[in-house]
Amino acid sequence: MTDLSLYRNIGIFAHVDAGKTTTTERILKLTGKIHKTGEVHDGAATTDFMEQEQERGITIQSAATTCYWKDHRFNIIDTPGHVDFTVEVYRSLKVLDGGVGVFCGSGGVEPQSETNWRYANESEVARIIFVNKLDRMGADFLRVVGQVEKVLGANPLVMVLPIGTEEDFVGVVDLLTRKAFIWDDSGLPENFETTDVPEDMVELVEEYREKLIEMAVEQDDDVMMAYMEGEEPSMEDLKACIRKGTIALDFFPTYCGSAFKNKGVQVILDAVVDYLPSPTEVKAQPLTNDEGEETGDVATVSTEETLKALAFKIMEDRFGALTFVRIYSGVLNKGDTILNSYTGKTERIGRMVEMHADDRNEIDRAQAGDIIAIVGMKNVQTGHTLCDPKDPVTLEPMIFPEPVISIAVSPKDKGGSEKMGVAIGKMIAEDPSFRVETDQDSGETILKGMGELHLDIKVDILKRTYGVELEVGQPQVAYRETITQAIEDSYTHKKQSGGSGQFGKIDYRIKPGEPGTGFVFNSIVVGGNVPKEFFPAIEKGFKGMMDQGPLAEFPVLDVEIELYDGGFHAVDSSAVAFEIAAKGAYRQSMPKAGPQLIEPIMKVDVYTPDDHVGDVIGDLNRRRGMIKDQEKGVTGVRIKADVPLAEMFGYIGSLRTMTSGRGQFSMEFSHYLPCPKNVSEDVIAEAKERKAAK
Repeated sequence: MTDLSLYRNIGIFAHVDAGKTTTTERILKLTGKIHKTGEVHDGAATTDFMEQEQERGITIQSAATTCYWKDHRFNIIDTPGHVDFTVEVYRSLKVLDGGVGVFCGSGGVEPQSETNWRYANESEVARIIFVNKLDRMGADFLRVVGQVEKVLGANPLVMVLPIGTEEDFVGVVDLLTRKAFIWDDSGLPENFETTDVPEDMVELVEEYREKLIEMAVEQDDDVMMAYMEGEEPSMEDLKACIRKGTIALDFFPTYCGSAFKNKGVQVILDAVVDYLPSPTEVKAQPLTNDEGEETGDVATVSTEETLKALAFKIMEDRFGALTFVRIYSGVLNKGDTILNSYTGKTERIGRMVEMHADDRNEIDRAQAGDIIAIVGMKNVQTGHTLCDPKDPVTLEPMIFPEPVISIAVSPKDKGGSEKMGVAIGKMIAEDPSFRVETDQDSGETILKGMGELHLDIKVDILKRTYGVELEVGQPQVAYRETITQAIEDSYTHKKQSGGSGQFGKIDYRIKPGEPGTGFVFNSIVVGGNVPKEFFPAIEKGFKGMMDQGPLAEFPVLDVEIELYDGGFHAVDSSAVAFEIAAKGAYRQSMPKAGPQLIEPIMKVDVYTPDDHVGDVIGDLNRRRGMIKDQEKGVTGVRIKADVPLAEMFGYIGSLRTMTSGRGQFSMEFSHYLPCPKNVSEDVIAEAKERKAAK
């Protein structure tokens, strides 16, 4: 029986290029998991095992690995930093107990770090902060600490101070022990010496040590009272206070170093052991009913309980389908029969493996707190709960964002069609933010995703992994429709044709809903003019029509429909008659309610060197962008803007041209806004042309 207090389930997350994967590589090397360190820029990092990851030097899918440090078992997930793959971060955070947020010493708190930090806050994951790349030009540890406070609204608890800056960075001072760790130039992590604090840093160390103690002792009244009376807390008490505050998310222990140069990584590993929670110390996962509402019960982390586990990721590899599972309670043995509470079907556990990126070790047993993969499960998808057939439960499900961009694809040859169908089926199971539809009229396959890079990678995987050559159309924006006026109307569906007839009369109001509410239906009919049993049929009729707006057949958002009167016939009225009445009412009234086309607006964050700020802002304005904020950094300026997605295709190319290759940007969906008249007219005309061509 493994001691759960020795488990640490942690994720490493950050903005693209802050050094997550490099940090993971160093951790694996230090813990003896790998013997040769692979570099991201050489395409040899252990956790970046997809061809597309190795070529582009970015992480696309989260990779899981297990290693050991000071008798503690670490289950580590290295997550992607690019905004198009945030769903990987979200679902990883959902099953982790703690995290290491990596920030670049010169770039500071970058856009993707903000998104990931927000996800971690929502998932209530305790974190420590590692400010990486302190050997880089422009790196400034205390500036990044200030940004964490200002931009993320978080409380960094400074645990170490750097010795030397930029290329003279040689080590760190541990504020708790007042010891300096200085590494030599060999690049080997074990080659360091422990010395006293350098003389020129003594005052600074004392100042920050006092701040650290003051923030930590607030966690324990007795220790705080003793400290106020002049008694310094013992190391044991201090560590206990820091651990308590970290788990309560009151503050985040903050460290620094250079993962690439192997400086400061051991300190991080010690911090994970000392301050991040074990599976038993985090808030237990809530259980829900079939509608996804919490029941008040939780999945207690214990091997004594019945099995409760969450499938958080599906991955296809050379050995078949792998289902990544976090076990919250109970024990899972090879050969057990488990229930998938979502589908109601049982499955037998054939093979279980402990993952190390894309290698695996076979295991026969796993328990509460473990993150493992199961080979060859049939009907399990991301977010499904696996449990004991005698005790069916559902864990809180995952919610995934809606795609904002789509492209039409078709196989170049006849034989590719079947191959593409099989491949796409596997890819949808792996990535819940990737959707596929078939255009009913043209028969084209429409791929939908979170951004250009997301879809670019999907097409690349189809070509290379599955050998499907594709014709790819232009990217399409996910326009939506809404209404601007409230109207009152009436509709009667009447049909007499031998035998029993059909009759349904409804009086209703259609009005614009609050942004983000989608479709809302309510009834205020009194006196039985429309019997209650027909309300669901009327709602179903209206709701079914919301997929096709009156302008260009885009889905309709934010509409409220109120049924206030109507009429029925004792013999001829039926649920079907009222459903048809609702559909007819929709067609009759929606064009009169001031329909309007709305477009997705993206939150865009652009980084540019100082001398190109004017060009970048001018270009964003030309793209109908609204500049929200500018923030000057050491090496350049960050510009935040809201820009319509339709204007952002191919932006990376323009930005690189304007900034001589030095600009970077990231964007994510923010909200919908009405289209300007000229844009709206073009989109509607295009939609009509497409329809006519079909």
